[in-house]
Amino acid sequence: MIDRSRLLDRFLRYVRVETTADPSSNLYPSSPGQRELGQMLRDELAAISILDAELDENALVWGTVPATDGSVSAGSPSPTVAMVAHMDTSPEAPGKDVNPQVIDAYAGGDIPLPSGGLISVAKSESLSDLVGKTLITTDGRTLLGGDDKAGIAIIMEVAQTLIENPHLVHGPVRILFTCDEEIGRGTDKIDLRKLDATVAYTLDGGGAGVIDVETFSADGATVRFVGHNIHPSIGKGRMVNALRAAADFVSALPRTTCTPETTEDREGFIHPHTIHGGVGEASVDLILRSFESEDLADYARLIETTANQVAADTPGIEAHVSIRQQYRNLREGLDDLPESVSLAEAAFEQLGRQPTRMIIRGGTDGSQLTEKGLPTPNLSSGQHNIHAVTEFACLDEMVEAAQHVIKMLELWSQQRA
Repeated sequence: MIDRSRLLDRFLRYVRVETTADPSSNLYPSSPGQRELGQMLRDELAAISILDAELDENALVWGTVPATDGSVSAGSPSPTVAMVAHMDTSPEAPGKDVNPQVIDAYAGGDIPLPSGGLISVAKSESLSDLVGKTLITTDGRTLLGGDDKAGIAIIMEVAQTLIENPHLVHGPVRILFTCDEEIGRGTDKIDLRKLDATVAYTLDGGGAGVIDVETFSADGATVRFVGHNIHPSIGKGRMVNALRAAADFVSALPRTTCTPETTEDREGFIHPHTIHGGVGEASVDLILRSFESEDLADYARLIETTANQVAADTPGIEAHVSIRQQYRNLREGLDDLPESVSLAEAAFEQLGRQPTRMIIRGGTDGSQLTEKGLPTPNLSSGQHNIHAVTEFACLDEMVEAAQHVIKMLELWSQQRA
């Protein structure tokens, strides 16, 4: 029932809109392309007769697919289910002028990209399971934006399919597209009273058949070094180079453990990802990640101790450390509504697919929504190699994700609030 060609067309249209989040911006959304995509999505929702389609002042997109199960008129409404995806893309790779490439019936093996790059099987193990499928890649210069425009396309296709097929049984379905998830601000402007949902699902996961039931707990950190700049010709005994202090700080952090390059599964890490500034002042931005929230305090202490030691070793340098909470593991919140996971699993099983509960070494808007009281597991949406110029998406997995959502909505309609 899912229109495969229409789903692909949607996805290709969405990824061409530049929506790279800007962590240096104090605006919301942090980049203008997010509002541009939001306007496009609002107009498309209105065009398929979503009567309350809205782009609000914060560029969030809202809409409702009315219930078809008769529960509202019967006075016993079934739970409202919210479907959520984010419009921004990662700032960790270029996102301008995305040029998607469609590969029909992938034949296997490495995938050469027009830029001269390569998506290799050795570094993309999921490719071995996708022979014969339709893949969408980049041209190798930019990321694709499947994170999370695959999720957006799936939700939009589900909405139109439900509108076109009123015999499909479901309760109220709320649609929400957010901004700036990639920089930890995805839920900052969400009014949960307006969303008015019993449960939500983010369509923001990799592969197919997966339900993410745990995420990292996450904090961000900035270490700012202040030195003294002066013309290098008269710098002896007077210049204090903050950039060198920043480099010393990064070098002093753990390298063989507690890094993204050396950890897996449930292991956490400290990740310095950006240095910016100059001689007079330089900053290092880091992210701290662990499945156990208490570990983040230990990581913060290590960062502060290391920064202070660098300052002590470099006379004239001042070190300033700031830590900010980003999101927390969604595990405990999901325990408050076990049906949020069990009904998603049942939907997979009724479609003849084996569901897999997984942990995600990252976070979604669902982490923060769950922390705020709205249980929000994450569902797979056909993404692969996210945040890289070797990113690709699988259309077949996107179709399966849309089918799963429709079946899951049917099962939720059988519940009663």
